[in-house]
Amino acid sequence: MTTSVLEPTLDELLPCRLNDAELWFAESPSDVEAAKALCVDCPVQAMCLAGALERREPWGVWGGELFLAGVVIPRKRPRGRPRKDAAA
Repeated sequence: MTTSVLEPTLDELLPCRLNDAELWFAESPSDVEAAKALCVDCPVQAMCLAGALERREPWGVWGGELFLAGVVIPRKRPRGRPRKDAAA
């Protein structure tokens, strides 16, 4: 009788599967940047991004990009009102 060790599938090795799923929907800009960084070397990054664009994902990090209201945005602003500019 032989014992076989099951190898993990590709799906189980993806960064979004190995880490806390909430990271990809985080409120903190630093957490969002961490999620985007984890996507950089993901083997399905392009497919993930293409699917998110097609579905017009309402929010979250998909394929290494941040979505809000179905479009890619460059960065997430912190919660609350922006600080007043010191020069104003």
